[in-house]
Amino acid sequence: MSKLFVISGSSGVGKGTVIKEFLKKHPDFRLSVSCTTRGMRDGEVHGVNYFFLSREEFKLCVDNEEFLEWAEFSGNHYGTKKSFVKDCLKNGDNIILEIDTKGALNVKRLMPDAVLIFILPPSMEELEARLRGRHTETEEAIQKRLAAIKLEIENSKKFDHTIVNDTVENAVCELEKIMCNNQQ
Repeated sequence: MSKLFVISGSSGVGKGTVIKEFLKKHPDFRLSVSCTTRGMRDGEVHGVNYFFLSREEFKLCVDNEEFLEWAEFSGNHYGTKKSFVKDCLKNGDNIILEIDTKGALNVKRLMPDAVLIFILPPSMEELEARLRGRHTETEEAIQKRLAAIKLEIENSKKFDHTIVNDTVENAVCELEKIMCNNQQ
């Protein structure tokens, strides 16, 4: 029986790295492909990295309630189409969505069988150090992210499982236990 797994975590927690390492070991799981209004970057392929939509196309999908969840980040829209997820599940694929906590809770509302997993940092201090270590954001942006993280961690209490990403290896091991046990 195929299953939908929704993985969330704060910016800088390493969820993308954990998912990537999990997928290397478990090619029978599939990462969902989201829709976006942002421009295609070099090397990206429509339908593989994202479904690239115009703002008008995206708005039409929102108006027609075609998304399980959608959000705006940095002036661009991102969303997960219901039809994509349902087709994958119907084809027997175990599918992973990597989305924010608000979107994850909306998916759970629409698809109660979805398994929600939240990846936590080892500590707030460690997470702040990771964010600062990227050297990609202003101090104001970092402070905004840290404030948002507190709300995300509060929302994580509504998730089915939490994993602490102290090391990628440990987090992948915990993810395997959760996902492989819920697959049946």
